[in-house]
Amino acid sequence: MNEKNALMKVIKQYDFALYELNLYLDTHPKCMNALAYFKKYQDLRRKAVDEYTQKYGPITADQTNTDEGWKWTNAPWPWQKEDD
Repeated sequence: MNEKNALMKVIKQYDFALYELNLYLDTHPKCMNALAYFKKYQDLRRKAVDEYTQKYGPITADQTNTDEGWKWTNAPWPWQKEDD
């Protein structure tokens, strides 16, 4: 697995953890341990996404720099094979 795919896998793992913690906090809103975990994984995900977008470009359209023109569609689409 190349570095790009490994970093995306980590981001997806953080997304999963945050989603599960979100569901738990919906039913246990005063659980300070869960809230601390949520904040921890939120920060870890933010750092991983920042690293990914700096190296490989935006993951979502809102992460693109629109001051330089619309470049969101310049990268290969998920179903297009990239040369690794």
